Amino acid sequence: MSDKLYIVSDEAYTLHLTGLGHPECPARYTAITESLKKAGLQMDENTLSPRKATLDEILLCHTQDYYRTVEQDVRKASESEITEGSFTLSTGDVQICPESLRIALLAAGAVLEGVDAVFEEKAKRVFCTIRPPGHHACHDRGMGFCLFNNVAIGARYAQNRYGIKRVLIVDWDVHHGNGTQDIFEEDPSVFYFSTHNSRNYPGTGSESEKSNILNCPILPTLDARLEVLDAFRTKLPKAMTEFKPHFVMISAGFDAHRDDPLGGFNLVDEDYGTLTQIMMQIANEHCQGRIISVLEGGYNLQALASSAVKHVESLVKLSQ
Repeated sequence: MSDKLYIVSDEAYTLHLTGLGHPECPARYTAITESLKKAGLQMDENTLSPRKATLDEILLCHTQDYYRTVEQDVRKASESEITEGSFTLSTGDVQICPESLRIALLAAGAVLEGVDAVFEEKAKRVFCTIRPPGHHACHDRGMGFCLFNNVAIGARYAQNRYGIKRVLIVDWDVHHGNGTQDIFEEDPSVFYFSTHNSRNYPGTGSESEKSNILNCPILPTLDARLEVLDAFRTKLPKAMTEFKPHFVMISAGFDAHRDDPLGGFNLVDEDYGTLTQIMMQIANEHCQGRIISVLEGGYNLQALASSAVKHVESLVKLSQ
């Protein structure tokens, strides 16, 4: 297996328009990509282009009725000649435009491209710089800026296509990934771990009695940063000694940063390097270092870009 790190990205992700002033904006993609290139972390030779996920691949985690709803809502946006995202998805708080379905399929498809790269032994690690994000998307509804659950679709695809028995999904976004939990909470083959602001959107993520769900709700105090790091250093490795994942995926939101307008936590750039190192230790111990990281939130452009650089720097160092 190659130790190479790949980055999946495409300028098309800037075409999902959410409206003036919306925090989940095209500039998020541009800020990360430009910073990765400036840091020498993203080049033509380590960049993969995404493909569109097929309907059958979306249906690995979502209902056909929900997919039809997205189709219909995007068609309505097209017919109304709305181009700047002032049209809202009928199932929840997701701004859409005429291109949104196509770009959401490319977002999910980027993760599938990454899974193929890992299990065809072209790379051990992949970072997907995509939008719209996905971890709030439930099996039958979109919400919280999310249309399809990119990480969940990737996990199920890895299981179905490559026979992976146990997948770990780690979510360090400051918001709880209610959609990911919704999709997998009755499935012991997928373990979901989340640190999140217990007072923040969407109001889910309390401590769970499910054996495959480990929620770590944290109050937005001065101790939040230390509590996040401690959860990753103690609770997650302990749980993995029992679960023993065959594949690791990260819902990599960077909105727990102290400068993020939607977060309420106080992490700094370097913490994302530390979290990445912890994840790689787990991946190296249990699954030959196989790991895919997928962009979720992060809404201060400078903090988002600098945190993503620290994250990818750690992935590159551990790939050498």
